[in-house]
Amino acid sequence: MRADSERTVRKILEAAERVLAANPAATMEQLAQAAGVARTTVHRRFATREALLDELTGWAARQFADAVDAARPDAAPPLVALYQVTANVLRVKTGWSFAMNRTAGDAHPEAARIHAEVRARCVRLFRRAQEAGVLRPDIDLDWTRRVYYALIHEAAGEDTGGDADADALATRVVDTLLRGAGAAAGLAGQPGM
Repeated sequence: MRADSERTVRKILEAAERVLAANPAATMEQLAQAAGVARTTVHRRFATREALLDELTGWAARQFADAVDAARPDAAPPLVALYQVTANVLRVKTGWSFAMNRTAGDAHPEAARIHAEVRARCVRLFRRAQEAGVLRPDIDLDWTRRVYYALIHEAAGEDTGGDADADALATRVVDTLLRGAGAAAGLAGQPGM
C-alpha cells in the first residue's frame, strides 16, 4: 500500500511540474487530470494547492541534492566533478524548472537547508579545483560560485526546443567558467588594467 501511495504522489508531482511549467495558474483539477487521477486523490495527498507546491519544492530540492551527490564532488578529480555536477544539475533544472525557480523555495525549510548544503559543497569543490590548478590561485571563490550559478541558470533557461542536451550545455558552462569569453587568458598586465 505504501509503495502505491508513493507512486501516486510521484505521479502527481511529476504532472504538476509539467503543467505548472507551462501554466503556473493551473488548478488542482488540471493537475489531477494531467496525473491521471481523481481530484479527490490529489486533495487526499495535498490538502491545499500551497501544500502541493511546498512538496513540489522539497521534491525538486532533493532531486537537486541527489544530482550533486551523484557527481561525487568531494572525491572525483575536480575537473571531472565540476563537469559532472554541472551536467547533473542542468538535467534537474531543465526537468524541474517550475519547482527549481519557485521563489517560495527560500521559505521552504528543507529546500533552504538543501541549497545551503549544496552551496557549501560547491565552495569545497571550487577550493579543490583551485588547489589542483584548475582555477587560478587568486580567484575569489564566492564570486566564482555566483558566476557559475548564473551560467547554469542561463543554460537551463536556454530555449533548445525542449531537447536540451545537458552534456553539451555542461561543456559550454564549464568552458565559459574556466576560459571566460575574452580572447586573452586574462587582463592582468594589459594597458589600462
